[in-house]
Amino acid sequence: MNRTLAALLLLLAPLTFAQQRPDLKLTTTESFDAASIRPYRGRHQKIYDYIDARQAEHLAAIQRWVRQRSISALNEGVTDMATMLRDDLRRIGFKDAELVPTSGHPGVVGFYDAGAKKTLAVYMMYDVQPVEAEGWKVEAFDGVLVDHDLGRALMARGATNQKGPERSFLNALESIIAVEGKLPVNLLVIAEGEEELGSPHFPEVVAKVEERLRQVSGVLFPMFGQDRQGNVTVNLGVKGIVYFEMEAKGGERGGPVGAEVHGSTKAIIDSPAWRLVQALASLTSEDGNTIVVPGYYDSIRPPTVEEQRVINSMLREWSSREPSMKEALDVRRWANGWTGEQLLLHYLFDTTLNIDGIWSGYTGPGVKTILPHKATAKVDSRLVPDQTPEEALRLIRQHLDRQGFTDIEIRLMGGYPPAQTSASAPLVQQAISVYNKYGLTPALTPRLAGSAPYYVFTRLGLPLLAAGIGHGSGAHAPNEYMLVNPKEGSRIANLPTIEKFYVDLLYALR
Repeated sequence: MNRTLAALLLLLAPLTFAQQRPDLKLTTTESFDAASIRPYRGRHQKIYDYIDARQAEHLAAIQRWVRQRSISALNEGVTDMATMLRDDLRRIGFKDAELVPTSGHPGVVGFYDAGAKKTLAVYMMYDVQPVEAEGWKVEAFDGVLVDHDLGRALMARGATNQKGPERSFLNALESIIAVEGKLPVNLLVIAEGEEELGSPHFPEVVAKVEERLRQVSGVLFPMFGQDRQGNVTVNLGVKGIVYFEMEAKGGERGGPVGAEVHGSTKAIIDSPAWRLVQALASLTSEDGNTIVVPGYYDSIRPPTVEEQRVINSMLREWSSREPSMKEALDVRRWANGWTGEQLLLHYLFDTTLNIDGIWSGYTGPGVKTILPHKATAKVDSRLVPDQTPEEALRLIRQHLDRQGFTDIEIRLMGGYPPAQTSASAPLVQQAISVYNKYGLTPALTPRLAGSAPYYVFTRLGLPLLAAGIGHGSGAHAPNEYMLVNPKEGSRIANLPTIEKFYVDLLYALR
């Protein structure tokens, strides 16, 4: 075989191999029917009355939380927020509550011994994202009430992600203890201050209580579950993630080493910026929608029968939601022209490779003709079962080396695997029964398309469920809010009802 043909085949073989995307299809027409689960019938009127009588105090507690800065990326107020959480747990009755030092921001753990047969773990995050310089109608950490088109809302960073729902949950705990003297289940709270950083040191927090954690029946993540129309969606899992930087620099291969040089020298000097662009382009097809890294799709498993049943129940309304999703995301068409079933399957069961940011040289106003000495990109890949961050990064490194990009540096920034909980888990079934009590039969989805560190729990065989009612929006964006008092006629729960839901859920789980 001549050298030219061999080189051509070597170039084309990875492309042909890698374009075999996962075979995503449904093989059953059965659907999961959440409405068939019997509604929770318990009533705890004295606790409900206590909640109704103390809404001013309960709202003030939430405001106190959102007014405390805890920006993990900037290490701004993080330890103060961890201390506030610990002290709140102690006031509620968690005799064993403490800060847990880590290699990064501290965690918080607390145990409430109710002398009950069952123990529930509660996952919390107390950190928030940085605040944008523009776009806020109010100061982001003032924690004030505003008029919203849906009703009266608390607008602040952390209002919905996640301080609002978490402090609402603690309000419910305080109310139960005030009326009944103790909780219906034992509680193990495990909180981190690095979720917005990819939870790099959260395993250190979990290790502190792993022996006790192995004894719990499940894990709850308090979360607002209603959309603007009042509909509830329950995610049974999350995608994993690997986040890394790719960088090209001048050096032995070419390009300026220590600093930028005059742009005219491109006639005789290699460009690290072009080098990075070519390396990035080698990872996907021309449209950026198919990953051409050999083997990248190989470990992805097809949807299970249970997941397909959940998908079939989603498909009833999925197509009607596509136009509003496009509007919300401000897009004109979906990738590859997907619609309906294929769009949903790829959204939930397919992996991604995404350039989050790319920079090099001069990007300011006016003209500055230079040849930069380095170029950097931030890249993430959302992982689905059974992908792992380690294998994904290994395949990318191997591909770049084979393509001749051995000089491209890869720096791992963080990552963790996907996580999944079965719809048949008692925790899920009992939560659905409580939703049904409130006339809010949830739509289940196999997983969130985003990522969260649920794997630290599911790897121990524990079911994890993000659950709650109420509505909030604007996470990571200006004007983040939680709805406190919806307009009359709304199906969205107000703050007292949010807290009563958690009361019912704890009693349903005992």
